[in-house]
Amino acid sequence: MRWAARLVRGRLTRVHLISVFAGCGVFAAVSFMPATSGATGDTWRGGQSVGHGAAGVSGSGVPGTGQSFGGTAAVGTLFTESSGRLGGHFCTASVVHSPHGDLAIPAAHCVTGAGSQIAFVPGYASGVDPYGVWQVTQVYTDRAWQSTRDPDDDVAFLRLSGAAGGPPVESVTGAELVGAGAPDAGALVQVIGYPNGAQQPVWCAGWTKAFGATQLEFDCDGYTNGTSGGPFLAGVSASSGQGTVIGVIGGYQEGGDTPQVSYSPAFGAAVAMLYQTAQASG
Repeated sequence: MRWAARLVRGRLTRVHLISVFAGCGVFAAVSFMPATSGATGDTWRGGQSVGHGAAGVSGSGVPGTGQSFGGTAAVGTLFTESSGRLGGHFCTASVVHSPHGDLAIPAAHCVTGAGSQIAFVPGYASGVDPYGVWQVTQVYTDRAWQSTRDPDDDVAFLRLSGAAGGPPVESVTGAELVGAGAPDAGALVQVIGYPNGAQQPVWCAGWTKAFGATQLEFDCDGYTNGTSGGPFLAGVSASSGQGTVIGVIGGYQEGGDTPQVSYSPAFGAAVAMLYQTAQASG
């Protein structure tokens, strides 16, 4: 389990929770950018090139250790919020591209049963919210998750709202793409997460591997409670620093019971339809 102590059970205040049924017929109508698998030219946080044994890099058979860094615009952390005041942060989420520019992706277990208003703070580091505070106004999860908490469906999308009349979050932070299709075992990814109580996120780069037919595994130390929802980013751009989300820390054991091993549901047809539903509902 990778998120903070569970929030009080109950519905999200001022948040509409939507469950959708995943069907493969709809998936055919969804267009996704392909997730790449570590093509030459990928860059990584702090300007560090990927190489076996480098700090923060999980090499083949040699798990690395997540390194603290100053954050990146499109990845942030979720906070509880009461009367306009932020509480503690408890999970990680990423802004993803959408027509209205107002969607983020965490793990479903991060936002299930929450009993208070939730806010998203992109790029949060050292107590500073450089891109503002964005309220979560809608939560989208798959019906299969709602009925059975199947770890293969541990993905959610959030609709975010900023100041009245202001620009959408994507216009402020930029956005990651979403990749869905065959499980990306063997993909070179960068994984970012916000450990509970930490003032900065951690990152680590390495290769995913299959965990059964429907999950991905990523081995790197330092991914403690609070990193749930952290993106598995493939094909990170040298110019923008953004990539394609092919997974989020979640799924089996709600992301992993030890800091050294993290899991994600493989993104397939159900995630594709959920993404489409969230985009269409804006």
